[in-house]
Amino acid sequence: MTNNQWFSLIKLVQGKSLGTLPVGFIIDCPWLPNWAGVKMIDYFTSGEAWFNCHLKAAETFPGIWFLPGFWSEFGMCTEPSAFGARCTFHENEFPHAHQVIASPDEIDRLTKPDPGSDGLLPFMLRRLVRYRSVIEKAGHQIRFSVSRGPLNIASYLMGTTEFLTLILMEPEKAHRLIRLITDFLHEWHDLQKKTIDSIDGIFMLDDLIGFMSGEQFAEFGLPYFKELYDRPLSVRFLHNDAPCRESAPLLSGIGVNLFNMGVDVPLKELRDLCGPGVTLMGNLPPRDVLAAGNPEQIGTTARKMIRDLEDNRYFLPSCGGGMPPGVSTENIQAFVDAVVCGCR
Repeated sequence: MTNNQWFSLIKLVQGKSLGTLPVGFIIDCPWLPNWAGVKMIDYFTSGEAWFNCHLKAAETFPGIWFLPGFWSEFGMCTEPSAFGARCTFHENEFPHAHQVIASPDEIDRLTKPDPGSDGLLPFMLRRLVRYRSVIEKAGHQIRFSVSRGPLNIASYLMGTTEFLTLILMEPEKAHRLIRLITDFLHEWHDLQKKTIDSIDGIFMLDDLIGFMSGEQFAEFGLPYFKELYDRPLSVRFLHNDAPCRESAPLLSGIGVNLFNMGVDVPLKELRDLCGPGVTLMGNLPPRDVLAAGNPEQIGTTARKMIRDLEDNRYFLPSCGGGMPPGVSTENIQAFVDAVVCGCR
């Protein structure tokens, strides 16, 4: 993000008017490399290819806020790799982290990884360190420490069904696993912030939130997320594009002030559920409209989304989730134009 974009984002999450609505998108490996004409394996293994992909997006759409901005990542493999997950990388498909825990009894054998040396984490961080000066020379800053959330990581280590079953059948072991992952994430975010002093935001992605009841999330999610978000940072950003009706009323209590959701709850209802103080980032249907629709459909849907919300404070127009595969330059521009038109 440029400095102007970053300080405008801070104003937005504080409820201050920016005059006109900005547009923001989460961009990473599902969309960015193929849009930029690069194979995924090159995006992951070549720092130059990775940097050029992000720079191309920033230069093609200078008015869009791309979050978290120059995101160094290895898809879903990043954090699970530190726990010993075998990671599979194909030439041009999303990478996959394989299960580590075969039974609940194996949780006790896990040890907390060192984020400075284990798995793919040192490669992720070193890429940012090596390219920081080039990023800044291009007019951007690294503003976020980034990770998957503790529930999401647990689901990759065990399997989603197995982890959700563990919560029901052996809650003490579930807490033990989440505690271990949370302690690791504290150190991981601390290391990112210590290494790159321009960081003033935290971004976590966790879709497992949407697979839990409100009561389950209050017990197995809220206290751990609250710990992780309890940092003196300007922007505390959460992504969950699974169902969020149960968890939305709890987000302000966690400390989240920017929330990227899916499409299952209309923004107007979500505003009531979240209450004031949580900036909503969404929620145009990503696959069916932004990727598969034509510019006219995108414009109509986007303008309706803005009108239906009524109060545009604490609102960052985007799609419901991260940028999906296959979205064209033309369709992104159609969304930007519709937001400008819808604000008049």
